[in-house]
Amino acid sequence: MEKIVLDTNILIEILKGNQTVISKLENFKTTFCISSITVMELYYGALNKAELFNLKKFISIFEVIELNENISGISTELIFEYAKSHNLAIPDSLIAATAINHKLKLYTLNLKDFRFIDGLELII
Repeated sequence: MEKIVLDTNILIEILKGNQTVISKLENFKTTFCISSITVMELYYGALNKAELFNLKKFISIFEVIELNENISGISTELIFEYAKSHNLAIPDSLIAATAINHKLKLYTLNLKDFRFIDGLELII
């Protein structure tokens, strides 16, 4: 079965109850994955311990892809290639590298952060 990597902003929209995003996800016949970077970003943005607990429970429904040497290497190359020309941030490079390494599509609402990356297939 095909898998899709969800960007952090997609999970935030799910948590906010964005029906447009939720409906689009329901139309996919796939497994959804997230990068361990997305987990870190969500935890970092939590307002308090209660929200952290709820996020941990929410995240548990997704397959989390951990960083490895290949993802790190791809991310480093992406930073070299795009950080200065396109302002690619380290977390975004790691999320993109995760999708590239596993040959998966990335679903994001922030196309401007990813559309310039060669070898990355985006869902729009």
